[in-house]
Amino acid sequence: MIPTVAFCTPTMRNCAFFRGLKLFQRPWTRQPGLTTSTRGLHVDGPPIIPTLTTSYVHGTSSTSLLHMTVAESLQRSVERWPDREAMAFLQDGVRKTFAQFQQDVDQAAAGLLALGMKKGDRLGMWGPNTYEWVLFQFATAKAGIILVAVNPAYQVQEVEFALQKVGCKAVVCPTQFKTLNYCDMLRKICPEIETSSPGDIKSSRLPELRSVIVLDSRQPGMLHFEDVMQAGGSQHMQQLQDLQKKISFDDPINIQFTSGTTGAPKGATLSHHNIINNSYFIGRRLGYHWRPHTRVCVPVPLYHCFGSVGGGISMAVHGISTVFPSRGYDGKANLAAIESERCTFIYGTPTMYVDMLNQPDLTKYDLSSVEGGIMAGSPCPQELVKKVFSDLNAKEITLGYGTTENSPVTFLASPLDNVERKTETVGYITDHLEAKIVDPTTGMVVPVGTSGEIMIRGYCVMLEYWNDRAKTDECITKDRWYKTGDIGSMDTYGYCRIDGRIKDMIIRGGENIYPAEIEQFLHRHPKVKEAQVVGVKDERMGEEICACIKLVDGADCTAEEIKAYCKGQISHFKIPRYVLFVTSYPLTITGKIQKNKLSEQVEKQLKE
Repeated sequence: MIPTVAFCTPTMRNCAFFRGLKLFQRPWTRQPGLTTSTRGLHVDGPPIIPTLTTSYVHGTSSTSLLHMTVAESLQRSVERWPDREAMAFLQDGVRKTFAQFQQDVDQAAAGLLALGMKKGDRLGMWGPNTYEWVLFQFATAKAGIILVAVNPAYQVQEVEFALQKVGCKAVVCPTQFKTLNYCDMLRKICPEIETSSPGDIKSSRLPELRSVIVLDSRQPGMLHFEDVMQAGGSQHMQQLQDLQKKISFDDPINIQFTSGTTGAPKGATLSHHNIINNSYFIGRRLGYHWRPHTRVCVPVPLYHCFGSVGGGISMAVHGISTVFPSRGYDGKANLAAIESERCTFIYGTPTMYVDMLNQPDLTKYDLSSVEGGIMAGSPCPQELVKKVFSDLNAKEITLGYGTTENSPVTFLASPLDNVERKTETVGYITDHLEAKIVDPTTGMVVPVGTSGEIMIRGYCVMLEYWNDRAKTDECITKDRWYKTGDIGSMDTYGYCRIDGRIKDMIIRGGENIYPAEIEQFLHRHPKVKEAQVVGVKDERMGEEICACIKLVDGADCTAEEIKAYCKGQISHFKIPRYVLFVTSYPLTITGKIQKNKLSEQVEKQLKE
């Protein structure tokens, strides 16, 4: 493989600018007592010497871990850049400097305390990308309240499960978003809201829920956003200040829902330490610590770790300015935002980049301010990365890999990596983390270049799945290795290649979709005898969903009937694009369904 920094010259190596970036330190210098096979991989700069002899790597670094809370990280940036713009929400016309944002955060946090919320309580944030999402992200953190990120596409059944699972005491949401009326859905779950006093809900189905805070209208039994902002008095401000001495950076601060092969969502519980350090080392690898003033276009959803950690938390940790083009994803709005706001970095899934590149009037936008960005969330085709280089001017685009349970990023390419590295691998391990590739059967580390299960250990590993010890123990070993369930391999430089997935997860446009959830739902249909859901390749979305259904004997059904049954019952992005009716499935000798072969059969059939 071509060395990552093959363009390095003696002149560049001696240049003070490049020495300042620590790109050309000699991480391979032998240290006393360490052999080639046991020393860590120094990751201050891209690895340029092949040192690994086995599929274990430790990202050693000259940069220490941070030991601070979310509130402390924001305070540090406020003191350094009080008048710098922290964020701009273009669709809603909201702009805030760091100082203005801090003032709002304190007011919102004091308001939550005035409502009777306490350290350790859970608040569900349910909605699209708005200023209030980031505001409550930081207000809850300052008050010691755990923010629960709720998918804005959730339907009644899904949101009830999520709120009940973690015992939310409050929910914050707009009246509606697109075709989803959040207030109506909450009333279906908790009809008691209509006759309750705001802030004193008593629900049989959500027994811990007390308050629903609506962002944009007044509803019976619910509080308005302004009520919260005005609720905190001087005594609550003092209470907030006193509380800072009791909040530890190891406290849980965020719950992100993720699903497993059982189909039941699990609440990955992350601490201040998890997300502060992940955003810190993501930003340092991208160069946020030395670039003069980074402005990041953030079209990715805030309810995902990509948006909340890479966007919101990175804003506080690095003092970057974040630009949110629209509430929901809009390719045209992204391009307009990059041009008008002079964005220097872009975040996005491959699907988002495809949509931007396919805008018919792409060439009319001035994208000269763009330097780079992150593409993550699903596999990134080589031709797509090349087009992003040329057509979006993002010469320093970089690819990453991670999981919600790992806060999220564990492997990340350098902006200086060559095209082969950026398209064939997901980069190298980030600072202070360990990774190993093991034989899934024996658990033993495999030789370099051999595929196995990727396992991660370090500061990034979540605390637990909320209130689910059994599921936590399934994926975190006694010695704190997190089992990703993904199959990959490492080369001698420490770059990781994702080869496949142990789990049958489908990645559609950056959304992680778990077939078991859809299969369980389809099994409720009276005409469905059995349902198997697989992913099929799609040029735009990466993967699309195909439901392969066996019907009850004598039943007659159409694909349209199945899709109509799903509509309004499960999230729109989980509704199968394709529905095929089958009489059998490919099986192993032991009778297990071979989903890889089923997927191949489906793709062949769809091409015919």
